[in-house]
Amino acid sequence: MSMIPAEAGTVNHPVVPGDQWVAQRKALLAREKELTRLRDQIARERRALPWERVEKDYIFDTPGGPRSLAGLFEGRRQLLVQHFMFAPGWEQGCPSCSFMADHADGMTVHLAHRDVTFVAVSRAALAEIERFRLRMGWRFTWVSSQGSSFNRDFGVTFTPQEVARGPVPYNYGEWPFAGEEWPGISVFRQDGAGNIFHTYSTYGRGVEAMMGTYAMLDLVPEGRGERDVPHKMEWVRHHDRYAPDPAPADRPAAAPGLCCH
Repeated sequence: MSMIPAEAGTVNHPVVPGDQWVAQRKALLAREKELTRLRDQIARERRALPWERVEKDYIFDTPGGPRSLAGLFEGRRQLLVQHFMFAPGWEQGCPSCSFMADHADGMTVHLAHRDVTFVAVSRAALAEIERFRLRMGWRFTWVSSQGSSFNRDFGVTFTPQEVARGPVPYNYGEWPFAGEEWPGISVFRQDGAGNIFHTYSTYGRGVEAMMGTYAMLDLVPEGRGERDVPHKMEWVRHHDRYAPDPAPADRPAAAPGLCCH
């Protein structure tokens, strides 16, 4: 085994002959297969969770007018909701939630053909949402829950008093970070009689399910390249706020006002 010199254009990393590389790659493949089987098992257990009936009649403000939760299904049986951090009065949506949403448009057509509707929900007024959505160039459905308790009922919005007392009850536990808005993904199922059931929600790092970029970064030698700080997504920008051609080794400092941990 040799080491590549840590000179300009190189990195200090072990280098081995091809046969040794294949042997180590096969060993890692066995571990990857274990992870795949575990992921499949957990997915089965997730689908087997009991459901809870949604009893409230939530109304959302949409570009097509007021719409109930049932109306968000758009005739399909399953609804996937991104709880997008965008509160009334904010100039723009959360950068990390925007990073999630950047992956949505390519998925919606495929989800629809598996009987799933995708929608983002935020507390911001619809006019604020539409202004930011136009700036970002997104096409997916994004509605306002302003005036309803939807965000609070599904554990992503907290009052200033709750934040001041801290920690807030987030991700099925106590969350030590301050903030009135937090991200999440919730799933709903509607039956033929029109009953709606809440089947699943995930928060914290669970929302990485929408972050395909992370899955790709996990494949490359430098990985995610994130600093060991509480808010590891400090590098993320709105996609129209990155430098046009950053240097390869550029690691942007945290921008003021980042809203996710």
